Amino acid sequence: MLKLQNSLFLVPILCICFVAISEASVHEYNGEKFVSKGNAFVVHGGSEGIYSSFSDPLKETDSSSAGDSYIRFEKITFRRPKDTANFSSQPIQAIVFEVEDRETIGGSAYGGQRAICCTADLAKLGVCPEGEVIYRPSTENPNWPKVFGVSFNGDDEVATLPSRKIRISKTGMYNLYFIHCDLNLKGLTVEGKTVWKNPTGYLPGRMAPLMNFYGFMSLAFVILGVFWFSQYARFWREVLPLQNCITLVITLGMLEMTLWYFDYAEFSESGIRPIGITAWAVTFATIKLTIARIIILTVSMGYGVVRPTLGGITSKVIMLGATFFVASEVLELVENVGAVSDLSGKARLFLVLPVAMLDAFFILWIFTSLSATLNKLQVFLFFSFLFFVSDVKLVPSSYFSLATHSCLSVNSHFSPFSSGHIQVIIDNENI
Repeated sequence: MLKLQNSLFLVPILCICFVAISEASVHEYNGEKFVSKGNAFVVHGGSEGIYSSFSDPLKETDSSSAGDSYIRFEKITFRRPKDTANFSSQPIQAIVFEVEDRETIGGSAYGGQRAICCTADLAKLGVCPEGEVIYRPSTENPNWPKVFGVSFNGDDEVATLPSRKIRISKTGMYNLYFIHCDLNLKGLTVEGKTVWKNPTGYLPGRMAPLMNFYGFMSLAFVILGVFWFSQYARFWREVLPLQNCITLVITLGMLEMTLWYFDYAEFSESGIRPIGITAWAVTFATIKLTIARIIILTVSMGYGVVRPTLGGITSKVIMLGATFFVASEVLELVENVGAVSDLSGKARLFLVLPVAMLDAFFILWIFTSLSATLNKLQVFLFFSFLFFVSDVKLVPSSYFSLATHSCLSVNSHFSPFSSGHIQVIIDNENI
């Protein structure tokens, strides 16, 4: 216990070491293939909330400072298979836009189906060059969206996008897409990376406040842990099994909050999500959630209140807890490990369903067990009343025997109120 208490004091020291860390996440592309979307071929380059580093959104100067927010393109290359490298292609474009300007992307001729790439009909109307992305300047800032690209010349197998830094002049959710409209560019892939930076660091806009939150929560858990463990050590002879479980939950919560803080601090410093720290943070969080649910369920069943053990349902509780742990662990790992975008992937939609169903089963079982436990307590109060009135001779003993037989026959499934338990209580009352 003393070693555990000493180790707890290391947590705030480690937290203080990270306070001075500042808050661009790095989006890496390792041969991602273009996917057909309508009449275009698309690769999603990232989506993040970015805070503006300009007081006036319409003024974008070239002066750089440590507090700039930007999206920087580094060594973005497009590769096509060697067997298709025998012609000059239409441009492959990168388009960056704020979510409120999404309606400026794409268009249609004569009110028909909306298209991303400029069609022959639109080109005849002089709206856009055929084979390029359709876009219109934003009504709020005519300099947006940002669109630029590169083409394959002759038999080139690789085309490199010029390095570029786009400064963010307006706070919002920004999206990056790589798009081409050439049907002959089959098997095209993209490589390289983009760096997204907020004025205060590399954390995406949605994640930026979480670092401070987990920092404060780590300190709060340390204070709670010091108080709890001091009381635990003081009254260690009277500790109940359930209080041991609560101690475990507090310890896991402390580790979880500290690891999440380290995760976001490292992400903010380097721009790369630390896989190891994230995986451990997710694991501790999932273990804590699982144990907390099992504690609530067992208490609802009367464990430590009206029954000393769970009996034959112990294996079922453990099986439900293990299933919930596996489902939650997979969901959280997919959602958090290596994630640098502010938007969740489609995989979450499928993985969240089993977790939601298990949560619903936990809730149903908890309330059902709680209702049964309350019935047991009501029977106990009834017996206590009968013992009292029997001692003071307010009712005949025949009434007491009849009532006891009726209650035992109705509540025969309640193990704490078997005839053996009743006899012990009666003996205690007679004493």
